[in-house]
Amino acid sequence: VHACGVIIGRDDITDWVPVSTAPDKDGSKMLVTQYEGSVIESTGLIKMDFLGLKTLSIIKEAIANIKVTHGFDLDIDHIDINDPKTYQLYCEGRTTGTFQFESAGMQKYLIELQPSTFEDLIAMNALYRPGPMEYIPDFIKRKKGEKPIEYDIPVMEKYLKDTYGITVYQEQVMLLSRLLAGFTRGESDVLRKAMGKKQIDKLTSLKPKFINGGAERGYDKDVLEKIWHDWEKFASYAFNKSHATCYSWVAFQTAYLKANYPSEYMAAVLSRNFSDIDKLTKFMDECKSMHIEVKGPDINESFTSFSANKKGDIRFGLAGIKSVGLNAVNAIIDERNANGPYKSIFDFVERVNLASCNRKTLEALALSGAFDCFDDISRETFFVQNAKGETFSETLMRYGQKFQADKQSQATSLFGGDDIIEAMRPMLPVAEKWPEIVRLEKERELVGMYLSAHPLDPFFVEIEYGCNTHLKDLKEKSDKLDQELVMAGIVVDYTVKPSKRGTNYGILKIEDYSGSAEMFLFGNNFINFGKYGVVGTPIIVRGAYQKNKYSDRVDFNISSIDLLENVKGHMLKSITIKLPEKAINAALVEMLLSCLNKSTENRSNLFFEITNEESRHSVQLLSKYKIPITRNLINKLNNEEIVFSIN
Repeated sequence: VHACGVIIGRDDITDWVPVSTAPDKDGSKMLVTQYEGSVIESTGLIKMDFLGLKTLSIIKEAIANIKVTHGFDLDIDHIDINDPKTYQLYCEGRTTGTFQFESAGMQKYLIELQPSTFEDLIAMNALYRPGPMEYIPDFIKRKKGEKPIEYDIPVMEKYLKDTYGITVYQEQVMLLSRLLAGFTRGESDVLRKAMGKKQIDKLTSLKPKFINGGAERGYDKDVLEKIWHDWEKFASYAFNKSHATCYSWVAFQTAYLKANYPSEYMAAVLSRNFSDIDKLTKFMDECKSMHIEVKGPDINESFTSFSANKKGDIRFGLAGIKSVGLNAVNAIIDERNANGPYKSIFDFVERVNLASCNRKTLEALALSGAFDCFDDISRETFFVQNAKGETFSETLMRYGQKFQADKQSQATSLFGGDDIIEAMRPMLPVAEKWPEIVRLEKERELVGMYLSAHPLDPFFVEIEYGCNTHLKDLKEKSDKLDQELVMAGIVVDYTVKPSKRGTNYGILKIEDYSGSAEMFLFGNNFINFGKYGVVGTPIIVRGAYQKNKYSDRVDFNISSIDLLENVKGHMLKSITIKLPEKAINAALVEMLLSCLNKSTENRSNLFFEITNEESRHSVQLLSKYKIPITRNLINKLNNEEIVFSIN
């Protein structure tokens, strides 16, 4: 059964071919032909493939986001195909999250190619596949003028000019076969099909007609033989231009949205990849690189799924919070749309439909940070118990239900009036603040990730610049035998299990910004390092891959574990700021001095590498000041696009 194949005929299908049944995905039966797909069309029927494309849903959602933030309907089918911002995005290889062009290899070639026309994109789409990829460097050199554009026969320029003399598409072969050898439209289509389906026998049968037809038109037979030989090789990777064009147009639409409406587009990308945590993490990292902040849920800004706000930040969707059902989300958004933003937690329980939004929903919203926009209440407040053992969230629900019941019966008081209603509101209890790690873990339980902050944020500099390995990359470094690997993260799980020898061993799972990794503690390591297996503990691990003594297996052996708290401020020895001579100004000096004055943390050597652009000579200078290497300093350098290195 073909995944998307649908058979169409002018009469009942059973009048033309025998049919049978086959099980569908849902267990039901569907009708299928008893003839194979490759021969079904010879019976007089037509086979069409109908495919779904998630990208179209992303585009649709991005347009809806633009309507909310900018107030107009973008006509995505009539965008400027020469949009400078979009081509700049392609030229810089910033295509993560766009259609067709987001792989690392494609990004590399885009940077080299510097596409300037839509034809360039179509060609890259067709060439970036096994086989034709070998032509990409030649294609790039011809576009840049580094290699001459040559044609076997000058008249071929008519159909090969757009691809710089390289045959890329099946349509080019069809047109050239008509131009050079007098093929009819039908014959050229047979040639296309033979190439697309790699039917060597059909190709061979068409060769004499091509050679003889070309010779009759005065072309050299040896040149025609060469062209046919090139086409035979081309048959193994021939691509349909109309297909490449359609896909490139959809790809261009996604790149246009990312270049011109980055927050709205990335919000749509995040929404459509919410169930895949690896992809979600990748796209959230892309948002960071685009200087788009992905914030937690907000009762006044969030919609059902990820959305962009007026400031250009992305908000987490309310439907992504565990224990918050779609009915509750719809009730919250409908009331907000009808009567404006919620002014306080009391205003919220007075207005929202509490039949859809129960206490469990209220607490989930609180723990996820959705009420953090209200200054007078914290996440902890909802769980403070009164003398009767009732939590404040229960008190709130009871108050909201009574308020709404009174309002419904128009009996809020004898005289009515908002002042009386205000007086009925319960007092906000004083809440003791939870430790940061507790608050963040509760947030993570509900939304699946850390959003408002990360428990490793205090150690960001040590992790990013003091370690040489991200945890997600640990397995990939197993070929680097005896090389010290340094990584850090927070303990998320620790399990003790019995070994075959009757002793115990530990499985330590730690997680950093990139992902997680498991490490095994055997023998003395189990005794010495098992104490670090406390969930929520930030640690730094040093070790190396080594060959197992008793087999060819390669194991990661831990040499040391320490608390990140103990190494904070001591791991990084120096920072070197690299500047052209003309870039030194009072604003830069002032910025660096502000970083010196605001911190009492451990300080590192500050070097400057100054380059004279005319002579291209550089000199390294040691500052008389030492400077704390903090996230604040790094953010400021990155914002100013200043190059630096840390040792």
